[in-house]
Amino acid sequence: MTDTRSTTGATRRAVLASAAAATALPFVGRGAAAQGAKGEIKIGNIDAYTGPAAIYAVIGKLPGAYFKMINEQGGINGRMINYTTYDDAYSPPKTVEQARKLVESDEVSAIFSALGAPTNAAIMKYMNQKKVPQLFIASGATKFGDPKNFPWTMGFMPPYQVEGRIFARHVLTTQKDPRIGILYQNDDFGRDVLKGFKDGLGDKVSLIVAEAPYESTDPTADAQILKLKGAGANVFMSMTTPKFAAQAIRKLADLGWKPAHYLGNNASSTSVLKSAGFDISKGIISSAYMKDPNDPAWKDDPGFKKWNAFLDKYYPEGDRKDSFTVYAYIAAQMMEQVLRQCGDDVSRENIMKQAASLKNVESDLLLPGIKANTGASDFFPLEQLQLIRFTGEGYERFGDVIDGKISQ
Repeated sequence: MTDTRSTTGATRRAVLASAAAATALPFVGRGAAAQGAKGEIKIGNIDAYTGPAAIYAVIGKLPGAYFKMINEQGGINGRMINYTTYDDAYSPPKTVEQARKLVESDEVSAIFSALGAPTNAAIMKYMNQKKVPQLFIASGATKFGDPKNFPWTMGFMPPYQVEGRIFARHVLTTQKDPRIGILYQNDDFGRDVLKGFKDGLGDKVSLIVAEAPYESTDPTADAQILKLKGAGANVFMSMTTPKFAAQAIRKLADLGWKPAHYLGNNASSTSVLKSAGFDISKGIISSAYMKDPNDPAWKDDPGFKKWNAFLDKYYPEGDRKDSFTVYAYIAAQMMEQVLRQCGDDVSRENIMKQAASLKNVESDLLLPGIKANTGASDFFPLEQLQLIRFTGEGYERFGDVIDGKISQ
C-alpha cells in the first residue's frame, strides 16, 4: 500500500499538530460533528499510483502541492489543509479499503477528485451512508450527478453524455447526408457517450448505419473499423480510449478511408495524435473545456503564467505538456473555492452544500466562457464545451462555447 501525503511529511505533520493544538476544539467523536476543528481541514484522495491507470497519478499528486501553496499563504479562512492521498491501483476493492481508512481512521471532511468510474462507483453507497462528500470525481460518468439518490456524490469534468450531445448537434448542422458509424468501448464510458450522442440525434437516430463495440482487452479494433467502413459510413465517431484512438487513426489512413472524424476529448491529446501521426490526424474534430498546454496561443495568457509559476515553485516535476496537469490544477482551484465559501463552517454538511452552490466560477485554465455552476438538483459543475479541429500542427477552436446541459 502506498500512502502519499503530498502536503505533509514528518515536519509538516508536526507543524499542523502544533497549530491544531493551539487553536482547535477537541474532537467529540467521529462523523460530521468531529469535522472543522479550528486549525485544519482534512481532505482525502484516492488515485492509481500503481497499476494500469498510473498515467493519471498527477490528478492525485498535484492537489497536494496546490494545497501546500494555499497553506503557506495562510490556509483557508485561517485553517490549514491536511491532504492525504492513497493508492488503490485502480482496483475497486482496494478503493473501498482506502475510502474506509480515509473516513473512519483519518476522519477526512471529504474525499476529493478520486480517480475513475468503476472505483468511485464501488464507494458511492458507502460515502452516502456515511454522509461524507465524494466531490469532484475524476470521471465523466453521468452516474455521478444524481443528487436525488446520491446527495453526497458529485462529478466534475463535463459528463460524457454532454460531449455526445454536442457532437450529434454538430453532425446534424454541418454534415450533408450523414451516415454515421460508431466505434465505442463496451463499458460505462463508451455507452455513456453513445447514449448522449443518440439523445442528441433525437428522431434522427436512424442516421447511425452501424455500431461497433470493442472490449478494452482487445488487441485492436481493426475488425470493427472494417465493419463501419463496409456499412458505408461517412461520419466516424470514435468513442475510445487513447490506445484505440491512435490505432483507429492509423487504420483509417491505411484503408484510405476519409470520413468526417470525431474523437472524444478523453483521447484527443496531441500526444495521442502524435503517436498516430500528425499528418494523418489533420481534420479530426474534438471538444475541449481546458486550455491546451501545447497551444502557443496561451503563451502570454495570465492564467497560464500563474500556472507555470505554481509549477516552478511547488510542483517542478509536473509535465507541462500533459493535459492531466492542467486538469488537476483546475480541480484543486475548484476545491479551494468550495472551502472558501464554507467560511467558518467546514462541516461535511456545509462542504456539500457549498459544492452544490457554485455560481459562474472561473479557473485560470478553463477556456474563456466556460464556468462552473451547480445547484441542489444540478451536480454537474461543467456542462459546456467548445469544438476544436486539428490542423496538422495543433488544435484550433471554432464556433461558440456550447452548453450541453443534461441536468434537470
